[in-house]
Amino acid sequence: MRGPRPEDFETNPSTPITGQPTPTYPAGARKKGVGVRTWLVLCSKGQAQTTEVGKHAIMRRTGLPARDLRILDPLLSYPSTVLGRERAIVINLEHIKAIITAQEVLLLNSKDPSVAPFIDELQRRILCHYHATKPKEEENYEGEYRTSMDQGQGEAQFFGDEAKKDAKQSLENQDGSKVLPFEFVALEACLEAASSSLESEAVRLELEAHPALDKLTSKISTLNLERVRQIKSRLVAITGRVQKVRDELEHLLDDDEDMAEMYLTEKLAQKLENSSASSMNESDTVEVDLPEGDEDDRLPAEFASESNRDESYLRANDDAHDLLKSTHSALSRNSRGTHTSSTRSAMTNKFDVEELEMLLEAYFVQIDGTLNKLSTLREYVDDTEDYINIMLDDKQNHLLQMGVMLTTATLVMSAFIAVAGVFGMNINIELFNDNKAGPMRFAWTVIGGFIGSIFLYVGAIGWWKQKRLLE
Repeated sequence: MRGPRPEDFETNPSTPITGQPTPTYPAGARKKGVGVRTWLVLCSKGQAQTTEVGKHAIMRRTGLPARDLRILDPLLSYPSTVLGRERAIVINLEHIKAIITAQEVLLLNSKDPSVAPFIDELQRRILCHYHATKPKEEENYEGEYRTSMDQGQGEAQFFGDEAKKDAKQSLENQDGSKVLPFEFVALEACLEAASSSLESEAVRLELEAHPALDKLTSKISTLNLERVRQIKSRLVAITGRVQKVRDELEHLLDDDEDMAEMYLTEKLAQKLENSSASSMNESDTVEVDLPEGDEDDRLPAEFASESNRDESYLRANDDAHDLLKSTHSALSRNSRGTHTSSTRSAMTNKFDVEELEMLLEAYFVQIDGTLNKLSTLREYVDDTEDYINIMLDDKQNHLLQMGVMLTTATLVMSAFIAVAGVFGMNINIELFNDNKAGPMRFAWTVIGGFIGSIFLYVGAIGWWKQKRLLE
């Protein structure tokens, strides 16, 4: 079977090789395997850089699983979420979609106009944090270098202590006072931006709702009812969003293990400290000299070689056993879920979560205040609806009473018409004889029937009022 000819393909003019086939995709079709997105990276020095990387690169960079990155996907609808992981914090609050590590912040929707003020505020806070901790970092660096060079502790100890000091440098200010770590500075900016956005929407809605509700109570019309309906729809939507943020903060405050997972700088410092200690132990083990003795010298050559071979065999078994233990622990750590890893980390590190708890409580109170404000507005809307329903019911009752009175009047008039119909029959009576009765009797008959109908109507209305069927 002959394949397609080169002229059957669409050529790309910008391609240097003419006739190179260019794949075409249908309109609206999405290319498979294309997961590259634009990320704005803010480092700990406040420098911003826009980069385009794929999902797997972000996973390797932050240590996050794919399901956590799926929370930040703008094509999917996920509720407000704050997740603490081993090396990063995932933030999905309103218009803010970010990943916070111990050294940088990655923003997904940086080109959104509503995110631009947040980026400026976050960059300003990071710069303030960097300038507040920079002198302390330089002093620690010089002091560690001078001390290590004077004492001659070795290159491994210097780099281990310097890395530990560099990881913990964000916890102290230049005057010795304790400041927030880098991840908490970024987390605070995200929480403040989300809570401020929700509060501004709530205040704006409240300013629009009160005049519309007052106007509806004074005049019930289709236009006023439509305005109130739109306001109520917006109120329900904003209340749901605020409730989700509040529930997320409440969940974090109730779980100390999740809060302990967010201490990225502390975990990084502890990890560097453990690695430096392990490297020093390994160096000490290598440099230890065996004690000199005469027993090995007195052994024959074949026995000495046999004993050395046994020692090497035991040492190899011990190394293999340690390797299996480390491999098993690594596999078990990777196979566990995020909740199990957070429990293990919290039980191992036992960080003091009071600092983060105070930070979250401050914004929890703010979000709770916004929710209370929306709840008050919702109650005002419900009260207005109840008042409108009462007014409509009252008008309906008046219409029903008017219908009863008109029905009664129709019944009385029907009785009078029935009397007139009786007199309209073709019968011979003295009332129809002009010589005997005359027109006066006819007039008195009509007037009497009319007055009797009125008395009958008044009596019926009085009886219904007595029975409280009418007001």
